Amino acid sequence: MMLEHYAGLMFLAALVFIFSGYPVAFALAGAALAFVPVGIAVGAFDFNLLTALPQGVYSIMENYTLLAVPYFIFMGTMLERSGLAEDLLKTMGQLFGPMRGGLALSVVVVGTLLAAATGVVGATVVAMGLISLPVMMRYGYSRVLSTGVIAASGTLGQVIPPSVVLIVLADQIGVSVGDLFRGSLLPGVALATMYALYAGGVALVKPSAAPALPPEDRPANLPALLARVLLVMIPPLLLIIVVLGTIFAGIATPTEAGAFGALGATVLAAANRRLTLKALTDTMDATTRLTAMVMFILVGSRAFSLIFRGFYGDLWIEDMLTNLPGGEIGFLIVANLVVFGLGFFIDFFEIAFIVLPLLVPAAQVLDIDLVWFGVIIAMNLQTSFLTPPFGFSLFYLRGVTPASIHTYEIYRGVIPFIAIQIIGLTLVIVYPPLVNWLVP
Repeated sequence: MMLEHYAGLMFLAALVFIFSGYPVAFALAGAALAFVPVGIAVGAFDFNLLTALPQGVYSIMENYTLLAVPYFIFMGTMLERSGLAEDLLKTMGQLFGPMRGGLALSVVVVGTLLAAATGVVGATVVAMGLISLPVMMRYGYSRVLSTGVIAASGTLGQVIPPSVVLIVLADQIGVSVGDLFRGSLLPGVALATMYALYAGGVALVKPSAAPALPPEDRPANLPALLARVLLVMIPPLLLIIVVLGTIFAGIATPTEAGAFGALGATVLAAANRRLTLKALTDTMDATTRLTAMVMFILVGSRAFSLIFRGFYGDLWIEDMLTNLPGGEIGFLIVANLVVFGLGFFIDFFEIAFIVLPLLVPAAQVLDIDLVWFGVIIAMNLQTSFLTPPFGFSLFYLRGVTPASIHTYEIYRGVIPFIAIQIIGLTLVIVYPPLVNWLVP
């Protein structure tokens, strides 16, 4: 048996472990260790190959870019747990509510802001599902439209910077986090705009699906409401602008900007008298859990890639991908299909640490712009997270919706938004300047 065949068996074993429900970090490390004696037996490598693993783990620990991950998680979680995100959603709902489709529009606007603040899909979908769905149901909104717009807006955390997903993606692809933030800004905002236009179109064509608030529930004092909107919206928006602005201008690294964002979110919570001990401990707990998960998966993937390369699996994958019919187009089709399919079953972080290291060398050989490729991957995953029956966003939303809302209604609700995302992804692939216009 040729060495690359052992590499294929190793990759298959890792997938079997993962799909069986075993923790991904241990599945990757376990598959690597299981194939060490195989490699030694067939003469592929010797035991000394494992001496490189401690150095690989140490390089992860000293990776300055990855230090931004806990900071941005803390920033978004603090805004959510302190209730500032809830205030924003309720206030925007009152502002847009008097117009048809206004509540759906407020969900898109707040979803975009929360995506920029949290960068974590699950947190955004759950927060908006708990806060906005009961309000939309109370005022007679279509269940299909309501669940669709919430699930879709929640997934914007994949592509709108500053996103934890984009930070990890930049690290794995080997590009600047700032460049990937710049490249994803326009596609992310464009998707949010298309969501809003669709919600407005539904309200125009089918008013009963997205009615305006009844006169008795509309705000009586519009100037006071506008003042409230500014008071609630401007501080977190200003925080996001400062964080992104310092990165784009080269004043601060993503890690430094993330630290400022975490501190800024804490100050905002304190200024609004929401910085309780529970909010702080919940934020710290969520940050620690998610950061630990990312680090463990990264260590497991480093062990896996080390042994996989010992079987020359990386060269095998690169040769296979670079010799596909159609060259660059063939590679992009296969890469997107693989990422889209895996997005049904495993989380982004797992895809980033398992699949991207296999795709990036082939992309480099084909001279593909890696920032453009990174944005394509992020938008692709966003689409797969919405696609029935296994999309992650659908499971998050299903977990916080009442039993009276059927699962098929959630599935129907996301179909138009999947179509919008496919349009957006196609535009990015066909017209790269959508990504590159801000990248130096």
